[in-house]
Amino acid sequence: MGKHLAWYAEQCNTAVIVAVLTVPFPFPDRDDQPPFPVRRNGKKSAWEAWNAYVEVTEAFNNFMNHPYMTVTVNCKQFQLLERFTVIIYNKTSNLDSVNEARRELFSQKNRPMEKIPPTQEALLQHTLRAVYQAGIWATSDQCEQKPPTPEGFGWTLESATKTWRPVWSNLPVASQACSELVKCGCKSATCGGRCSCKKAQWKCTELCSCQCE
Repeated sequence: MGKHLAWYAEQCNTAVIVAVLTVPFPFPDRDDQPPFPVRRNGKKSAWEAWNAYVEVTEAFNNFMNHPYMTVTVNCKQFQLLERFTVIIYNKTSNLDSVNEARRELFSQKNRPMEKIPPTQEALLQHTLRAVYQAGIWATSDQCEQKPPTPEGFGWTLESATKTWRPVWSNLPVASQACSELVKCGCKSATCGGRCSCKKAQWKCTELCSCQCE
């Protein structure tokens, strides 16, 4: 009986962290999007991706077994999550990087912005919030919980209002770094004087018809 209860507890713990990670957070007045698909079958997509990429279970278990663990873009757990996120958005992709998946889906497959993965930075901040929430749940059997400060776990304290707000990303918003969205319609590999990119003193990108970056 004890063995079965232990197995059940482990499965519940894993399900908890998956649930936390796949909860979409709204991004009001921002040019980015939630880390996971905000659509009717969003959670279904996450579970299907989990079935297709069971290796990510190692990361889920680590988050529950090591409450409030440190997560960086270079740690194995985050790299597993990054690959998991890529699969959510494109089941046939061989890419491991969400940034590369974003570029491919947007520039080559014409996916709209709301249907491409988040940036690596946005995914990291979302993961940190999930790790913090999972840590609270994982230690809920303690008589007196002593969670660390949310600062550094995808949250920051507003000095004026003394309230916590999510850190969606530390990258500049798209409106402040949108040169990559400008494209020319030049037909030859050598853009002429009428090239919109040259007029703006920008280099051509993968979106340009000339493909002369």
